[in-house]
Amino acid sequence: MQQRRDASAPLGVFDSGLGGLTVARALRHALPNESIIYLGDTARVPYGTRSAETVIRYARGCARLLVERGVKGLVIACNTVSAVAVELLRAELDLPVLGVVEPGARTAVRALSELVATERPARIGVLGTVGTVASGAYPRAVAQLSTRFECVAQAAPLLVPLVEEGWLDGQVPRLVIDRYLEPLIAAEVSVIVLGCTHYPLLAPLIAERAAALAGRGVPIVDSAAATADAVRDWIAEERILPTDRAQRGDLELLVTDRPESFRAVASRFLGDEVAAVNVVDLKPG
Repeated sequence: MQQRRDASAPLGVFDSGLGGLTVARALRHALPNESIIYLGDTARVPYGTRSAETVIRYARGCARLLVERGVKGLVIACNTVSAVAVELLRAELDLPVLGVVEPGARTAVRALSELVATERPARIGVLGTVGTVASGAYPRAVAQLSTRFECVAQAAPLLVPLVEEGWLDGQVPRLVIDRYLEPLIAAEVSVIVLGCTHYPLLAPLIAERAAALAGRGVPIVDSAAATADAVRDWIAEERILPTDRAQRGDLELLVTDRPESFRAVASRFLGDEVAAVNVVDLKPG
């Protein structure tokens, strides 16, 4: 894992589908000169309802393809995979592996540490998929960082289809978000982590509704942005920034199925037009 890497090699990013594009977008903002190969396993999406054993098998296949393409580091842009497979992939692969859970938890702990002087309870709220919440990944990650804070997780499965349908505002998403936020606000959380990479597209509305329900501002932690910051820190520490700082890095998009439907929605996640999406086959994990 500490092996010296080729600075010009791309970063590998994978997810079960579209959501990880928010991580790719954050990486392109934080590290505009880095090239990225993004893999969406659209043939087997979603991962959030699969068993841990199945998710690990899928993750191995995704990781293997990206490693074969010569990436210098692997970013798991999926909370479900990050919850169950990060340590295994780190042990099996001869390159750095970064997930989205640890950076999100770290940012939440840092944000909450700045609020502990208040009289509010020291609680972190997490919105995530059923699989991520059931894994207990965020409470474990928070506990490893600090024993001072509680972590309250709430599954919010309807937010993913809302995002993919482009329902980012209006009465329906407001009602759905309120339903998921109410238990967290009742638990008096002081910070909310978006524990699914789809959710950043709803971040403004989530922040608005959390403030309305709580009667105060509630900091919202975007785990995609937190992950991009962690990758930037790692690249700086290893001194493997691309040498050509004037050229913007490339973004190659790969999927395992339905490239046209992926392309049609991907621009919403990336905030930019998508030129091409290529189909690849994964070897059995």
